[in-house]
Amino acid sequence: MNKTLFVSSEAFPLIKTGGLGDVAGSLPPALHKLSQDIRLLLPAYPEVLKKVKHHKVVAKILHYGIPGEVLETRLPGTKVLLYLVSCPELYNRTGGPYVDQDGEPWHDNAIRFAYLCYTAVDIALNKLSLQWQPELVHCHDWQTGLIPALLSLASHRPATLFTIHNLAYQGVFDHLTFKHLELPDELWHMDGVEFYGQLSFMKAGLAYSDQISAVSPTYAKEILNPDNGYGMDGLLTHRSDVLTGILNGIDTRYWNPGTDNLITEKYNRRSLDKKMVNKTALQDELMLPVNPDLPMIGMISRLVNQKGLDWILQCMPDFLKLPVQMVFLGTGEHHYEKELSRLAAEHPYKIATIIGYDESLSHRIEAASNIYLMPSIFEPCGLNQLYSLRYGTLPVVNPVGGLADSVTDTNPANLKARTANGFVMQEHSAASLLKTVKRAVDTYADQEIWQQLQHNAMSCDFSWHVSAQQYLELYEKTIASL
Repeated sequence: MNKTLFVSSEAFPLIKTGGLGDVAGSLPPALHKLSQDIRLLLPAYPEVLKKVKHHKVVAKILHYGIPGEVLETRLPGTKVLLYLVSCPELYNRTGGPYVDQDGEPWHDNAIRFAYLCYTAVDIALNKLSLQWQPELVHCHDWQTGLIPALLSLASHRPATLFTIHNLAYQGVFDHLTFKHLELPDELWHMDGVEFYGQLSFMKAGLAYSDQISAVSPTYAKEILNPDNGYGMDGLLTHRSDVLTGILNGIDTRYWNPGTDNLITEKYNRRSLDKKMVNKTALQDELMLPVNPDLPMIGMISRLVNQKGLDWILQCMPDFLKLPVQMVFLGTGEHHYEKELSRLAAEHPYKIATIIGYDESLSHRIEAASNIYLMPSIFEPCGLNQLYSLRYGTLPVVNPVGGLADSVTDTNPANLKARTANGFVMQEHSAASLLKTVKRAVDTYADQEIWQQLQHNAMSCDFSWHVSAQQYLELYEKTIASL
């Protein structure tokens, strides 16, 4: 049994802005089921404190002259022990975990996450008298990047694993911030936390961790190239011997059409006809024409360029000519929100756009849709294509990152082998997206083939059980390497 401290800036169901939250809420319970002593450390945002029960203070902390406490409770719905870093001055505010109500990054994000990192180091070095010391600290994305750097200076320390969820977000601050954070001077050099004269939390994690993982095998290869490396490709290539790609899993407790209480009608591979009930119910809910035979294309996403929004908007005049309905749910850059809302207003019988995030509605869209749109320009792992496969909703994807690792194109050879489960673009372009969507719509007309594809998709095992076993092997390798 390994003792592991799992450090994240978000975790479902307590707080979530993206895939990191899903992973941090699902991987620890999966590892716990594999008899691992794993404990999760998370900031005590107001939203988190509202959702946890019966927490107790187990330690007092003081960093940067700001007092705080470590609270102990359980991750809701699991047996995983949860530590919360309670510091009202840094975390008790309205807005998101990273940005304020206007969508701007909190002005003090550097100290907010340095405080989390120092608390993790306190636990890792057994400074808080918790009667528990980890053998491994598993860090996630830039918000936790200082942990491996700080632990590298300790003589008797646990091993460190740093997971990249999205290399595009790096936590870069000026040199003055390095001074304000009172970080040890020996960390400031070109092979350390310094990144072109600035402080990079992400680089700290990549440079000092004992092992590095990325959230899909293909993404682990892509980030070694300048186009996807965001300035870190040289460092990652240098450290490629300790870089592993593990595809994220999905939490089948929440994402299972056979048990999902958030959808209109439960169904499985043997009762696919009931999926249609979900479509007609959603058509009615969103005031689209109720037509069970019309293919519905769904998309639940951050509305940003990364997700292929420019390609989608370029294709929209042609999409509108197809016999389809389209449903968009998400938030993001204002001009994408505005354009998708305008299209829905002008074509209310073809398009429904919901600006915002709605967990329940996202389940209903997955259950109702026939085709899922995910033409990401880059996608470290992606979870919605995995949810879609689980729900018999066939993805249209650009073959990048985790999309390339999970979606197998519908072509004669793959159909014969019964491995086809979606539609893969052949080129990185709007024209290829349009061609691929048309191919999906044409295939939908042959319901015998379509149902075979649905069976293939729903037979895939993307549960955390598979990925957790791979992480366990990496944990043991990391601990052994110290």
